Amino acid sequence: MASVSDLKNEMRSHEVSIAELNALPSSRTVYQKNGNLFFRTTVQTAANMEQKQLDSAKAKLKNLNSSV
Repeated sequence: MASVSDLKNEMRSHEVSIAELNALPSSRTVYQKNGNLFFRTTVQTAANMEQKQLDSAKAKLKNLNSSV
């Protein structure tokens, strides 16, 4: 089970990734890691995936805080 500090670090990592992706031009292609492989995708798709992961980490943190 993830600790509060682990979840906060994960959230910060996703926030930084989103900011970095938003700084890129939309015409740029990026590589997104899926498992042990990297797949070429658009900036928008990668940013959406990072946002979903950030939302998931926030929900986990909320559940962890409410159960304490």
